[in-house]
Amino acid sequence: MTLTETVKADLVSAMKAGEKDRVGALRLVLSELQKAGKEGSDDEQAVLRRERKRRIEAATTFRENGRGELADAEEAEAQLIQSYLPADLPDDDLRAIVQAAVAQAGASSPKDMGAVMKVLMPQVAGRADGKRVSKLVNESLRS
Repeated sequence: MTLTETVKADLVSAMKAGEKDRVGALRLVLSELQKAGKEGSDDEQAVLRRERKRRIEAATTFRENGRGELADAEEAEAQLIQSYLPADLPDDDLRAIVQAAVAQAGASSPKDMGAVMKVLMPQVAGRADGKRVSKLVNESLRS
């Protein structure tokens, strides 16, 4: 069962259960997945990661502007989207992958960060946020 089919099934369940907030969030997610499918994108997880990131950024903006209730709604949608994504890599596993990528790229200073990221991102795609990866690479190259 594809991710789109799973979201459709969950949408039907949420509608039957009368969960208005969940229905709204699932409809948005389903719409984005279908739009990406029509455009020829097969990477459903990339669509979900993008949508989760949008919700998190919106929640941050709402909080900064004193709109806590809207931030809570965005965070709830981000959590819902997260439930359809694979679990993130634990820090210890990610650090080990970063160290291996640094060695593979032959990096020795922060100037080599681009080369390390080029090697590393395909290995962790979908399992770790780019900011988190970048931070760990930066720490690794500075020590």
